[in-house]
Amino acid sequence: MPKNILLLETVAEEAMQVLESAEDMNILTGFDPASLERHLSENEIHAIITRGKGQVRSSLIASLPKLEVISRCGVGLDNIDVSAATEQGIKVVNAPNSNANTIAEHTISLLLVLQRNLYNAITLVKEDRWQDRGGYVGDELHGKTLGILGMGNIGKKVAKIADALGMEVIYWSSKQEEVPYPFRDLDDVLKTSDCISLHLPLTKETENLIDAQALSKMKPSALIINTARGKIIDQTALTEALYANRLGGFAADVLSEEPPKTNDPLLKLPNTYITAHVGSLTKTTYDFMCMFTVQNTLAILRDEMPANNCIYNLKELKDSNR
Repeated sequence: MPKNILLLETVAEEAMQVLESAEDMNILTGFDPASLERHLSENEIHAIITRGKGQVRSSLIASLPKLEVISRCGVGLDNIDVSAATEQGIKVVNAPNSNANTIAEHTISLLLVLQRNLYNAITLVKEDRWQDRGGYVGDELHGKTLGILGMGNIGKKVAKIADALGMEVIYWSSKQEEVPYPFRDLDDVLKTSDCISLHLPLTKETENLIDAQALSKMKPSALIINTARGKIIDQTALTEALYANRLGGFAADVLSEEPPKTNDPLLKLPNTYITAHVGSLTKTTYDFMCMFTVQNTLAILRDEMPANNCIYNLKELKDSNR
C-alpha cells in the first residue's frame, strides 16, 4: 500500500523528480488552503515535507495519527512544533549545516555592501551621476572589529572570512568554542565591536536579545548584520535607533515579520539593506537541501537507514523509547 507524502511547498526540480518516481509513494501537493484541506480530509498522511513557510503545528500533528515524519528542506525548525512531534513519536528531519557556506557568504556580502556603501555607489553610475562621485562616503573592513554572536558552524565560517579580510574577530556564544578568537561577555562585544553579526538560533533566551538596552551599548557608528532570525532583534527599537542616528547601519536577510509591511519605516532608511530571506536559495545549497531531505524522508518511510545527522529529535525519541 503506497504511503502518502504531503508537500506544503515546492521543492527543487530534481528532488521533486525523485519523489514522483517513487512508485511506493503518493505525492500530494497542498500549496493552497483548499487543496491542503482536501488532502487532509481525504487521505492518511504519512509524511509532511515543507520548507520555511508551511506551518506544522500541534493541532495539525494531532489530527494525523499515521504521521511518521515531518521534514524541512532547510536547517531552522521555527515552523515545526518539534515538541508536539516528539510527544507523538514522529521523527523531525532537517538538513543540518547544509547552508553554512552560503549564509557565511551572504553575511560577508551584506557587510561589504553596507560598510563600503556599494549599493549607493552602483546606483550613482546607473543613474548617470558619475560626476557625483565626490560625495561618496564609505569605509573598509580591514582593521575593524567584528563581534560575532553565536560561534556555531556559520559563525566560524564568517569569522574565518573576516579574519582573512584583516578584521579583528571577537565573539560571544552559549559556550566557548575551540577557535583562535577571544571569547568575551555579551556587553563587551556590544560595546567594542564596529560590526555585529548574528548567528544564533531563535529561542526564548535569544528572542529580542538585541533590544533597546543592548543597542544603547553599541557604538553610534556600529553596523548590525542579521542572517539568523529576525526576532532576535527588537525591530521597533532597532528602527528607532537608526532614525536617531545611534547606529551606523543595518543589513539583513531576515526580519521579525516576513514579508514586511510596505510602509515599514525600516525599509525607507538609506543605511538599511534587506534581502528577501534568500541567503540559502543559491542553486547549489537549495538543490542539496531539498535532495538531502527528500532522500532521508523516503528512507525513513521505507524503514531504511537515513543519514546519521538528519533526525533532529532522535535523542529525545530514543530517550522516550519511541
